[in-house]
Amino acid sequence: MCRTHTQTTFSISTTTTTTIHQKSTQQNPPAPPQVELTVDLTTFPNAVAPHDGIFVITKSMIFPVISRFHAGYFRISLSLCWQTLLWKTLVEPPENAHAYRRMLGFIPYAAFVLMWSLSLFILVSLSILYVLRCTLLSNKVKDEYLNHISVNYLFAPWISWLLLLRSSPLFAPTTVYYNILFWVFVFPIFILDVKIYGQWFTKGKRFLSTVANPASQLSVIGNFVGARAAAQMGWRECAIIMFSLGLIHYLVLFVTLYQRLSGNSCMPAMLRPVMFLFIAAPSMAGLAWGSVSGTFDCSSKMLFYLSLFLFLSLVSRPNLFKKSMKKFSVVWWAYSYPLTILALGSIDYAQGMKTDVAHLLMLVLTGLSVLVSFVLMVYTALNTNILLPRDGDDDHLGHVW
Repeated sequence: MCRTHTQTTFSISTTTTTTIHQKSTQQNPPAPPQVELTVDLTTFPNAVAPHDGIFVITKSMIFPVISRFHAGYFRISLSLCWQTLLWKTLVEPPENAHAYRRMLGFIPYAAFVLMWSLSLFILVSLSILYVLRCTLLSNKVKDEYLNHISVNYLFAPWISWLLLLRSSPLFAPTTVYYNILFWVFVFPIFILDVKIYGQWFTKGKRFLSTVANPASQLSVIGNFVGARAAAQMGWRECAIIMFSLGLIHYLVLFVTLYQRLSGNSCMPAMLRPVMFLFIAAPSMAGLAWGSVSGTFDCSSKMLFYLSLFLFLSLVSRPNLFKKSMKKFSVVWWAYSYPLTILALGSIDYAQGMKTDVAHLLMLVLTGLSVLVSFVLMVYTALNTNILLPRDGDDDHLGHVW
């Protein structure tokens, strides 16, 4: 005799009780024990039918990831894409290059292609995760936009795509596909400029004096990257427009950060590696202006000297970053890409100066950039289990930034 009872409330609970009773025609043995099988589906609150189990399991695996994922993880793609561009620059030394410059040309072209492929894979993976987050958890994306620190990392994916396009071994800057992709990646940066820069000087709670922080320099870096890409494509006027937007707002932002007005919130200790963006902005501005003007002139050199001075100011204060180094987080990647931008600036500087000292500086900065990026890649690969914050972590908000 078999009896099945199914009851459905907000979840599905299925209970099946089977009693087997056999009688022999010749003997009458005692009844066998009752077997009761219970399947509890209450752990899947969104399940509506047994055939939805695969969807429920998939959803239970994806939601914990995208709920902890945020735009700050594009620091990884920024670092890898900048490093890819550095490797492409190294494997293509100019004619009559200095002996020190030729020393850096030992990197095989296959290694550059491998690095570009890795960067593409990481960037595509991060982009897919963020698209899922925007689709399924739009309220969390809105929280990122409303946060004065995390909003700046909305520039990061578009900057990463521009860098990957700039270093692409597949498309030349003169091809139609390159031009189309350029506009696809630059247009969101311009839209974010309009929204964020407009909030800085209009009435409201997001005046620059109250929301300025080192991460705000990502917005101007995005303009400088777009300006350099446009200049290398031969679009001089477009490059000048983007460079002027970035430079004016960088000067205002730099002065505001130096003043540290009373309304300006301080960076949490766990986020102090982001202060290395002080190095990246002027160095990227020098690179962009070198591409616009056609030569690494005095203006580009002054910006490079400023970034070099700020780099020395930061590395001479290791205690400033002591607390942030106690526990691994994605914020550590903020050390990598500013150093890579500085190394790229040193390459153009050395090429313009043509002196042994300038090329020796290029060797030191390039080697430091590659070393830091390699260490971060290895350390991240060995600590993927703690890369995403757990529920209840005290610094969860810090990871969001």
